[in-house]
Amino acid sequence: MKTAAIITAAGAGIRMGGDQAKQFMDLGGRPLLAVTLERFERSPDIKGILLVVPPGKVTECRDRIVKKYGLAKVVKVVAGGKRRQDSVRLGLEATEGHYPFVLIHDGVRPLVSPDLISRVAKAMNQYRAVIPALAARETIKEADRAGLVVKTHDRRALWLVQTPQAFRYEDILEAHRRALEENWEEMTDDALLMERMGVPVKIIEGSEENIKITTPRDLELARFLIRQVC
Repeated sequence: MKTAAIITAAGAGIRMGGDQAKQFMDLGGRPLLAVTLERFERSPDIKGILLVVPPGKVTECRDRIVKKYGLAKVVKVVAGGKRRQDSVRLGLEATEGHYPFVLIHDGVRPLVSPDLISRVAKAMNQYRAVIPALAARETIKEADRAGLVVKTHDRRALWLVQTPQAFRYEDILEAHRRALEENWEEMTDDALLMERMGVPVKIIEGSEENIKITTPRDLELARFLIRQVC
């Protein structure tokens, strides 16, 4: 299958602190974003990569990351929008329909494994939408705004969702365009748009190492994990 990866890295990373966005921080001697991109560059399941970066960072990312690290599969670097879903839509439109299938991945999940990329991509042979997730292990309670418990959920039915998430191009593009036209509230992941479109979403097993870098502690954990495989 001709599959593209859309890597979203247009966020400001305000929870990380510091003087630069988290996707450009050092991870094992390279920018975190370069580590993420290299995982997809090496995947035989991925034929092209669309990179979505903060406005004003397109030239810098193309020169200091894509060209510097020889990322030949990156076919375009485009500026993102205000929200993640805006950035994903811009990335989808930038493919110009050349790829029937797309994997959408957070640029700040640099430890995604080749095995997970392959399993998600291959599951598209059977399903229209595929997401990796981990089964919830802790008891999960729902609270009101005052912090009082209103419900305890059955964790056997709950999953912690990751990326990359895989879709048929026409499905996910239509969903994003409808979200824009009909002013859907901000979507926390792309699978939620598919759910609203009535498309069944298949869960496959994710990876515990596929962490999202959100805080300084996450970055330290990623640095520890990447040292274990180098």
